[in-house]
Amino acid sequence: MKIESAETVVTSPGRNFVTLRLVTADGVTGLGDATLNGRELAVASYLRDHVAPLLIGRDARNIEDTWQYLYRGAYWRRGPVTMAAIAAVDTALWDIKAKAAGMPLYQLLGGASRRGALAYGHASGRDVPELLDSVRAHLADGYRAIRVQTGIPGLDSVYGVASSAAGSGERYDYEPARRATGGPVLPVEETWDTRAYLRHVPSVFEAVREEFGPELPLLHDGHHRMTPIQAAKLGKSLEPYDLFWLEDATPGEDQAALRLIRQHTTTPLAIGEVFNSVHDYTTLLAERLIDYVRSAVTHTGGVTAMKKLLDMAAVHGIRSGMHGPTDISPVGMAAQLHLDLAVHNFGIQEYMRHSPHSLEVFRTSYTFEDGLLHPSDTPGLGVELDLDAAGRFPYEPAYLPVNRLADGTVHDW
Repeated sequence: MKIESAETVVTSPGRNFVTLRLVTADGVTGLGDATLNGRELAVASYLRDHVAPLLIGRDARNIEDTWQYLYRGAYWRRGPVTMAAIAAVDTALWDIKAKAAGMPLYQLLGGASRRGALAYGHASGRDVPELLDSVRAHLADGYRAIRVQTGIPGLDSVYGVASSAAGSGERYDYEPARRATGGPVLPVEETWDTRAYLRHVPSVFEAVREEFGPELPLLHDGHHRMTPIQAAKLGKSLEPYDLFWLEDATPGEDQAALRLIRQHTTTPLAIGEVFNSVHDYTTLLAERLIDYVRSAVTHTGGVTAMKKLLDMAAVHGIRSGMHGPTDISPVGMAAQLHLDLAVHNFGIQEYMRHSPHSLEVFRTSYTFEDGLLHPSDTPGLGVELDLDAAGRFPYEPAYLPVNRLADGTVHDW
C-alpha cells in the first residue's frame, strides 16, 4: 500500500476547490479536501511543493504516523494553511484504507450510532416576508432545522443573506466570495451597523416563531461581529425564542469573551469554524463555555484530528455541529458525514447544497432525506473526482467581503 502519486487539483466549478488525489502502487485512489476560501492557492502550493514529495513511497496504511510526521516534522505547527493541507492527506488516507477494507469509512470509525445526521439549512431574506418564504421553501425541501439570517434596515448588503446584492449584483447562493467583474480582484466592502442589528434580530425571531411555532429548531450566526457584552445582550434577548444555538457571537480567538457571554444568557453557544486545532478549544471545552464544536474536517487536520477533538468534547458534554457551507467540497462534506454517523456526541450538521457544476466535478453518493444526511454505504468516502470535468473549470480569484463601520473602520466578521 505504498503511495505512488500525489496530485493537487485546483478547480472552480462556480467556486474554488483544492483537492488532493493520492494513488497507491496497487491502484487504490484516495481524495482529500484542502479548500481554504480566498486563500486556495496558498494551500495548493503547500501541498504540491512541500507535502506531496514527502508522501511518495510512504505506507498509506499508517495514518496516525503520517499525521504526526507532517504536523511535528515541519516545526511550524498549526495555522489554516498547514492544517488544511494535513487534513487533505489524512482524509485521502482514510478514503484509501476504507476502500481497501471494502467498507464505508464510518464502519472503520466504530460503526453507525444513528440512522442519519440531522441537517440544518440556511433560510434568509432581505426582509421578514422574504425570510418567511425562504423558511417555507427549506421546509418543503425536507429540512427539519433552519438557520435564520435577515437583512438589516438601512444596510444594502448583509453577509449570509442569499438575496443581498453585492459587487455587480450577484447572489450569495453558492459563493459568497466575489469574483472579478473587470479590473483587479478585490474584496467587496460592505457597511455594518451592530446597534441596528441588535435592535432588529429579536423581532425577526418573534415573527418566525409566530409563523412556524415553538418546535422548529432555529439557529442564528452572529459572524463574529459583536463585543462580548453585545453578544450577551443578544443572547438574553433571544432566550424567549428558544434557539438551537447562537453561533460565532464574538471573534473566536478571544476565548475569555465566552465566559462573559455565558454569565448573562442561557442561549446555547456554538463556535469554531475559524479554528484549526484542538488547542483552540481547550479552555472552551474544559470550562464548558460552548455547547457545540463548529470546526470542519477540512480545516482542522482531517478525520484523525476531528475525531480526537469530538472525543474530547464528549467528555465535557459538548456536541458536534460541524461547519458545512459550500466552500467545504463534497469530499470534505462526505468525510464529516461519516464522523456524524459514528460519533456518540453528534449534535447537528450544517448543509448547503453544492451547485450543479460542483456535482459534475465531484460525484457524490451521500443522501438527504427527511431532514437527515447519510454518507452512503459505498466503500471509502463515497465521492469520486472527475478529472476531465475539473479541467473544464479553471481557477478564478475570489475573496470574501470586508465589513466596514459607517466611519470607515474595518470591522470583524
